Amino acid sequence: MKYKHIIGLVVLIILIDQFIKMYIKLNFEYGESVYVFGQKWFQLYFIENSGMAFGMKIMDSTMGKTILTVFRLCAVGFGFFWLKQLVAKGLGTGAKICAALILAGAAGNLIDSLFYGLVFDKGLAYNAAMNDYVSYMGLAKFTPGKGYSGVLHGSVVDMFYFPMVDTTWPSWMPFVGGNRLTFFDPIFNFADAAISTGIITLLVFQKKLLKPFLSKMEAEKAAKKTEESSVS
Repeated sequence: MKYKHIIGLVVLIILIDQFIKMYIKLNFEYGESVYVFGQKWFQLYFIENSGMAFGMKIMDSTMGKTILTVFRLCAVGFGFFWLKQLVAKGLGTGAKICAALILAGAAGNLIDSLFYGLVFDKGLAYNAAMNDYVSYMGLAKFTPGKGYSGVLHGSVVDMFYFPMVDTTWPSWMPFVGGNRLTFFDPIFNFADAAISTGIITLLVFQKKLLKPFLSKMEAEKAAKKTEESSVS
């Protein structure tokens, strides 16, 4: 699998991610949800988040958002450069696909952060008076150049919700008795799913996907060190 094929896979994943996000953003009101195939455990539930994957945040401020977006931009740029180097050194196909999933997911969410605040008239935006991000009413519209925030400050669109368990804790349970119990609670997007799939696959199958490559790299280093020693 050549580097250009990996880039093609990355572009395909980004296009799918952005198509889903654009559709949800333009056709769902904030907080609106629908059951997919009539199933409560599989919902399209439109929310936005100002932070990282699965709605996590680093801080409720424009500075925090700027730091996060700049970090994403640097990480994605370095990721593509590093992957190209690894491909040239013989990284296996499975590991290449996992890396493509991770990079594409990171790039997909980066696009939201960079541009969505510029091209949509409504979005989850920071309110200095409330010191928090505030949602909105009604459908958003595509309005390039007349957005709800500036570059670096767009919010990420999320929509996939899988509350496979939705019940209450038994009343006899200490501390949580009678409270709502849900699983899986986070709402995420296609980019998050790509990142998670790539990382989990690498962790579970690291011996098969990475060990041959790492062993080859170690052998090449050892051979180079031996050659340098013999020359000196």
